[in-house]
Amino acid sequence: VPFATGLEAVRRLVPLAPAGATMAQFALRWVIDQPGVSTVIPGARSPEQAKANAAAADLEPLSADVLAAVEEVYRDVVAPEVAGRW
Repeated sequence: VPFATGLEAVRRLVPLAPAGATMAQFALRWVIDQPGVSTVIPGARSPEQAKANAAAADLEPLSADVLAAVEEVYRDVVAPEVAGRW
């Protein structure tokens, strides 16, 4: 997606992240919460980043309202940019 589109998506996602969580942790928690996902293997450049990534599993599952809001951001902001590309 164009850089400006990505920034718009992030602007809308930031308020949805759990208090105290990084955006990376929020993204990982979202992946964990997807049906059928049993394992998430994120990359890390340092031991600290690996620990921060692992902490995403300690976050409470995202609420149905937050999951719906993330879907809305994708549908409204990202999908129009990627539709028909695959």
